[in-house]
Amino acid sequence: MNINRTSERRLYQQVADQIRGLIQSGDFVLGSRLPAERELAQQLGVSRPSLREALIALEIDGTVEIRMGSGIYVTATVERRALSQAATGESAVELMEARATVEAAVIGLAGARFTTATLRGLRLTLEAMRADIEEGRKPLEHDRQFHLAIAAQTGNSVIVRLVGELFDERHSPISSKFRAHFDTPATWRHALAEHEAILAALEAHDVPLAQVRMHAHLEESKRRWIESEPR
Repeated sequence: MNINRTSERRLYQQVADQIRGLIQSGDFVLGSRLPAERELAQQLGVSRPSLREALIALEIDGTVEIRMGSGIYVTATVERRALSQAATGESAVELMEARATVEAAVIGLAGARFTTATLRGLRLTLEAMRADIEEGRKPLEHDRQFHLAIAAQTGNSVIVRLVGELFDERHSPISSKFRAHFDTPATWRHALAEHEAILAALEAHDVPLAQVRMHAHLEESKRRWIESEPR
């Protein structure tokens, strides 16, 4: 049952198509709960990250319903349109992997350009991020400012635009659903601590360490989306 990875459709879309086919053939009865993620991934011959993305895509088009603490259920309607890549967005897993690679390299390009004023600005951004979390708000805009401020130190407007575009893909339907299910005050506190670690390395003028910590931060963000239980 392994998926053909050479298809033009993204892997998670191929997995979603396969699950739709199983529903339409009666393998998964309408209104029933799907097998646990690990079991279903083994049945389909795919990774759990790809399966989770497929299930989020199926939730977007209404094929399944994700119920906190209960499981994933087939909805009462089976006739569903296979959503296009444009309708759902880039793979959340691939997006975070791309960001980890790009933004670690960005810190290397910025190198010694981080000034006292820049570092002070980054510190103020993290303080604003902390205040948002403590007051129950999602600090998404301050998160964005932190990453873009680092990119701006390269002096390269194309890099700044690239980092901004990759970050803003978080607003795509599939990434938005991931955030709705898996972003919590606890995950934001973890992200803030990781930002603090990046800034501490920059303040110590240890660019290689800052690169390592940026890469680790975005890899951890991906892991939190993929391994956490939905809420």
